[in-house]
Amino acid sequence: MDLTFEPLSADARQAVIDILNFYIENSFAAYPEDMVPYEFFEVFLDMCRDHPSAIAKNKDGEIVGFGMLRPFNTIPTFSQTAEITYFLKPEFTGRGVGTAILDFLTAGGREQGLTSILASVSSLNEGSIRFHLKNGFSECGRFKSVGLKNGTVFDVVYFQKTI
Repeated sequence: MDLTFEPLSADARQAVIDILNFYIENSFAAYPEDMVPYEFFEVFLDMCRDHPSAIAKNKDGEIVGFGMLRPFNTIPTFSQTAEITYFLKPEFTGRGVGTAILDFLTAGGREQGLTSILASVSSLNEGSIRFHLKNGFSECGRFKSVGLKNGTVFDVVYFQKTI
């Protein structure tokens, strides 16, 4: 798929939050139980400040996904490690968009001096687990029964990719 990338910006607020809210309502991919307001976009901008971020647009200019790197920990000792977040419009999964966003963010992270990317994934999100394993991540930790969403308990699985 032919994609272009731009940094997260206020112009993408509605599309990004609409994508996130889909996963909040319909899956365990996003951890909140309740939809977030459009103002939540400011949290994303704050989280990824000084790190690569991206909105992915198809050839028609439609936002089909977004992603960001953010500090794993704000202590300078961990400045070479970032945590990744990305979500796609559901109709664009399985079409290479996620891999393209990951590659774009990985390249930006490498240029910034990052050496490791972490991903936090719900144990109930089998598609994301497969995606990360297929794209060079290794499972590096599991917090058992720490999540509770809509009455369902789940593990949080951490994946790591050395870049």
